[in-house]
Amino acid sequence: MVLQFEESKQLKKLSQLRAREEEESARQTAEKLGLPYLDLSAIPITTEALKLIPFETARRLGMAAIQRVGSKVQVALKNPHNPQVQAELKRLENERTEPQLFLVSSRSLEKAFKMYDEIPKDLSGIIGQIDVSAARLESFRTEIVSLEMLRQKIGDMGHSTISSLLEVIIGGALATEASDVHCEPQESGVRIRYRLDGILMDIADISKETYKFLLGRIKLISELTLNIREKAQDGRFTIKTPDGEIEVRVSTLPGPYGENLVMRILNPTAIGLSLSDLGLQPWMEKQIEAELKKPNGMIITTGPTGSGKTTSLYAFLKKVHQPGVKIITLEDPIEYHLPGVEQTQVEAQKGYDFASGLRAILRQDPDVILVGEIRDRETAETAMHASLTGHLVFSTLHTNNAAGTIPRLIDMEVKPNIIAPAINVAMAQRLVRRLCNDCKKVEPATAAELAVIKKDLETLPTNIEKQNMAELKIAHPAGCQECHGTGYKGRIGVYELILIDDEMERLIAKQPSEADVKAAASEQGQITMRQDGILKVIAGVTDLAELERVVG
Repeated sequence: MVLQFEESKQLKKLSQLRAREEEESARQTAEKLGLPYLDLSAIPITTEALKLIPFETARRLGMAAIQRVGSKVQVALKNPHNPQVQAELKRLENERTEPQLFLVSSRSLEKAFKMYDEIPKDLSGIIGQIDVSAARLESFRTEIVSLEMLRQKIGDMGHSTISSLLEVIIGGALATEASDVHCEPQESGVRIRYRLDGILMDIADISKETYKFLLGRIKLISELTLNIREKAQDGRFTIKTPDGEIEVRVSTLPGPYGENLVMRILNPTAIGLSLSDLGLQPWMEKQIEAELKKPNGMIITTGPTGSGKTTSLYAFLKKVHQPGVKIITLEDPIEYHLPGVEQTQVEAQKGYDFASGLRAILRQDPDVILVGEIRDRETAETAMHASLTGHLVFSTLHTNNAAGTIPRLIDMEVKPNIIAPAINVAMAQRLVRRLCNDCKKVEPATAAELAVIKKDLETLPTNIEKQNMAELKIAHPAGCQECHGTGYKGRIGVYELILIDDEMERLIAKQPSEADVKAAASEQGQITMRQDGILKVIAGVTDLAELERVVG
């Protein structure tokens, strides 16, 4: 027993001696190469950093990312001169990180490699992106001809890998043109819903056990912290498709049964709309075009979240974007990237908010400025002073209608004598679902429908051509394969405008109520959002039920 104990002590001492020799050798090598040396036995290693380099790559190249603070990444390695190591470091730089190199021993790296076991096996994928092949995407589009088939497909994924399940959920969202994917933990399972044309639709239910790994996978690719569950987190990743890249914004929120997850799919086709695609009435479009030709002034779009304000502003930018025009935006966050436009993002924690950002932008000598949202008096006044000093300014404001713009700004304590000369147009909008052209049914309007339509058209301005109510036919939803059985496909805006002309300027000086502004807009010959919707019902674009749901 004594001999075995002595032998064990000697072996332990020998192991310690070899470890010290290995670390000393690594230290000397680091000095020769001019790199800092680390002994990882005394350094904490985070899985958030490790996942930047896949395990197989790390083991093969003798390197590992061990710590990450912001964009700076500490990388432990044995041979910095290896061309493949240099290529991997270049990849990290291309992903907007700053690698900081440390020379370590093989023994130290083994500690890092063992830490990979703490990352769930299903989560060892590419950070920040999902690849959906052309074949897979086409397969989704041909196979998923109804929401019921999609439900069945997700239901059949029970024994598949988490990566495959995520691919089906993402592929299904792209195939159905969903704008959002919602994962909502319930008492007994997790509900998955898509937002299709503004409406949430139940898609499938998955087990909580499956969701745990799915959530981990999404957190990983979105660069969110895996072990934070009691706080909200925001991230993003990219879907790479044959047609280009699609950004996805990810949000998690703690709930009573687990973390709620929303993925917002920012499809770049949304900013492909031109002014003529928005759905403005012909005379409205002409009025907006005339305002966009002016070298200065302000156009404000109003409405709740999800009413299409950003799409309208981007359509305005496309209209004024010319080689000789400098455009700068201030957004929170940047949702879509616009070629040829300088886009900046609000970072309040760094002191770059809407007010300070706008002041900085003005020093860059722009011709056109887009301010994502007016939230306070300082931003409002700075934006309006910009419009008064030779800039064309676009922005948004949260009000229920166009007439509410003026009282809202006055409520922010913006002086009426600034509002009146600064603003050219106040516009309000909502999005209504379009009836599916492949299945909509056109039928004679019922007596009840005629009564509703006539009531709204009674106050139509005299400059608008009256509709013939005799034998009026309107369309209704039906449901087919093209619209996934909903009866609707796509959305279109309903709008109302107020032009700030001389008469309106005099009215603003008196600090008018919303009712006063509405009456003045009617005198201009402007229509309300509801009247615009009624004209679209008569044209067969949407139906009364949808208009009632959105506008009331």
